[in-house]
Amino acid sequence: MLLVGINAGATLSPPLIGVGLIGAVLAAVHHAELIAHRVGEPFGTFLLAIAVTIIELGLIITLMASGGESAATLARDTVFAAVMIILNGLVGLCILIGAVGHKEQVFQQTGVSASLATICALTVLTLVLPNFTTSEPGPVYAPSQLGFVAVVSFLLYITFVAVQTVRHRDYFLPDLAVIANNEIHAEPPSNGVTLISAVLLISCLGAVVLLAKALAPPIERAVAAAGAPIAIVGVIIAGLVLLPESVAAVRAAHANRLQTSLNLGLGSALATIGLTIPAVAALSLAIGLPIALGLDVKSAVLLFLTLVVSTLTLGTGRTTVLQGAVHLVIFAVYLFTTVVP
Repeated sequence: MLLVGINAGATLSPPLIGVGLIGAVLAAVHHAELIAHRVGEPFGTFLLAIAVTIIELGLIITLMASGGESAATLARDTVFAAVMIILNGLVGLCILIGAVGHKEQVFQQTGVSASLATICALTVLTLVLPNFTTSEPGPVYAPSQLGFVAVVSFLLYITFVAVQTVRHRDYFLPDLAVIANNEIHAEPPSNGVTLISAVLLISCLGAVVLLAKALAPPIERAVAAAGAPIAIVGVIIAGLVLLPESVAAVRAAHANRLQTSLNLGLGSALATIGLTIPAVAALSLAIGLPIALGLDVKSAVLLFLTLVVSTLTLGTGRTTVLQGAVHLVIFAVYLFTTVVP
């Protein structure tokens, strides 16, 4: 019934949509944590990242297909916003909250370094390199280049998933001492409860995306009335879609489980690039929809700064309040320069 009402769109006011969005986010986090507890790490956080990304991907493709040439930069703006929100906003907030409550937190450096290396390769290949190729003018790939980059991006993501969940799963597991100290050995839910939670999780995530889509028109009107750049709409919508993972990651950091927070955040960033770019590239090649992937100079500088600082921050296996503050400052600069380019 909720989804039917959302599709009706015009019958719901923005405040009611906002209340429904908050409820859907909280419900999604609850069911995601039940599933994660049943299947264990890192599968639980991986499944949540995949679920959110697939639904986000469906929203992007729908908007691109209906927007025509005016939506050529939608995939780029959404992916870039998601990367900046995760690597700076979410990671910074998790580190800061964890440091305030527990002073210094630890995590598996090997797995995090693997995640960051993959993120660096994917972001540069998809969002920066198009500005320097010469087969096509502007920040776009030629069709053959777009197809090649889409394939290698997907293969790189699949390789990472195999490493995370099978070949080197132990690189992404939290420290056993931290788990013991936090007493998270509650009895896992039954198979039936887990199945029900999985169905409800997908429903809640779908509701989050549909409610975010319903909020887009009033947000666009408010942004236009304020005279702000239209790019801020993509930031707002990306933030709304990432809310379930963000809430789960922050709660894990507060419980001194930073490894889980990083698995959620970095895994979501990888899924956003490794699944979204190949899918929109396939759509572009199939129906001739224009797609511009290259970032402008300002955004490219912020992306490089984010990747360098993230590598330094997560390169020791330990975090403090200073590192969280640095990431949040970069995120604030990103938001400010989006509103005031």
